[in-house]
Amino acid sequence: MLKSWRCCLSLFLLGVLGPGVVSAGHSFENTAIVRTVELGGSLVHVTTTYAVKALEDGSRLYTLALADSEHEKTSWLEAKIKGEAAVLSLEEFGYSPDGGAYLYTVELPNALKANGTANLVVETVQTHVTYPWPDQAAQSDGQSLKYETDLLVLSPYHTAVQRTKIRSPLPQIHSYTTLDDFDDFTTESPVTKSGATITYGPYYNIPPSSNKDFIAEKQKHVIVHYAYDNPMLEVLSLKRTAEISHWGANLNIEDKVHLQNSGAKLKGHFSRLEHQSSQYYGRPSPQMLPALTLHLPAGIHSAYFYDLVGNVSTSHLRVAPSVPKGVQSNLNSVMELRPRYPLMGGWNYSFTLGWDSPLRDYAGWDKQTGKYIVGVPLMTIINGAVVNDAEIKIILPEGATDIDYSPPFPSLHSNLSTHVTYLDTIGRPAITLHYKDLTYNHAGTIYVTYKAPFSTLLRKPMAVAAAFISLFLVGFAAKRVDIRIK
Repeated sequence: MLKSWRCCLSLFLLGVLGPGVVSAGHSFENTAIVRTVELGGSLVHVTTTYAVKALEDGSRLYTLALADSEHEKTSWLEAKIKGEAAVLSLEEFGYSPDGGAYLYTVELPNALKANGTANLVVETVQTHVTYPWPDQAAQSDGQSLKYETDLLVLSPYHTAVQRTKIRSPLPQIHSYTTLDDFDDFTTESPVTKSGATITYGPYYNIPPSSNKDFIAEKQKHVIVHYAYDNPMLEVLSLKRTAEISHWGANLNIEDKVHLQNSGAKLKGHFSRLEHQSSQYYGRPSPQMLPALTLHLPAGIHSAYFYDLVGNVSTSHLRVAPSVPKGVQSNLNSVMELRPRYPLMGGWNYSFTLGWDSPLRDYAGWDKQTGKYIVGVPLMTIINGAVVNDAEIKIILPEGATDIDYSPPFPSLHSNLSTHVTYLDTIGRPAITLHYKDLTYNHAGTIYVTYKAPFSTLLRKPMAVAAAFISLFLVGFAAKRVDIRIK
């Protein structure tokens, strides 16, 4: 989570080192910057390649800059060296009041000598950056979206040349900003269109741009209006509960999902006849969601799917065989969910999906520490959807102690509480994590470690035995009470 990277230390360092970081333009130069924007629905993927050259020996910390609006919409940010799989260390320094941008430092794998070069690839996923236009559409109409962004990539370094490519999923681009009145930094046509790709630039000899003066005088705004024939999905809220049971050797996962189609709202009334006719002729409404296909873990069983009305039978599960823990496999169980009604633009659908899995596929035992180690999937990906708010709750066995957990990325906030259910004596420890704006990049694993002595396993049978003995004693005493009227 991008927002959760903010910390007091980073803000302190910004106040102390901020001017020095911005003036780091003397240690690097951008020989080229190429930004590629892959337009979509709820998610937009942006890849920016920086061809950097060191201007002095020992240059290793490269500074990135994001505009305020871009930072606010960026849910995922990752940096790599081109052609390499290793993710580089990335630290956020927060907002620079003098520069008018958010600053990050990327640590290169090796310090560069003077005139040494490297190709840095920065990938981001933006959320809530597109919106339907027009915002209403009839049932049989197409759907179009608008995307807005800044023209120039900000950087505290001098840039020799840069260009931006915006790619639409379809060649049907209704309109785009032409920049006829903007001829700074360019000697050629400022914008060209070829098929589904719009190219802005090249722009030459751009001075350090992560400052308020440049942003106010030179930065331009770009709007692209394009056709999009898929539903725009948003998970308004996700509540996942994972319950670990050693007695049942089971991991139960239950998701409560509040799904919304945030595309163009339906104009007029919904026609079931028109819907059935379009399905028959293979021309479904582009903004409609008829069904969902989810990839669930292998080896699951006892799956269930219900909504506010009750059980939904219009679903189909294809279970993949169980995969032992630690074995690399691409096997997934496939769940095909068909809601009670097609989800049109602006419509919501709330449902609950759950399943059981063998605990052995997720749990292990560390002999050195005497702890159990359990890996809990953070979320199930819904293709093309952003999860606005997520609450992940992991319920441990009763009596678990020495609890620790390691999420794949920091949460907004977390807490440890006690979850009480039937036949519990002291309750079960529960870890709760909160996130915002989750995407497909966030589908990691939360690792939980804890101790569960053998004595804790006896709590449940002792509670059951105590309950039966209590009932027996109450019944035994009741038989000896004379309630007859004399």
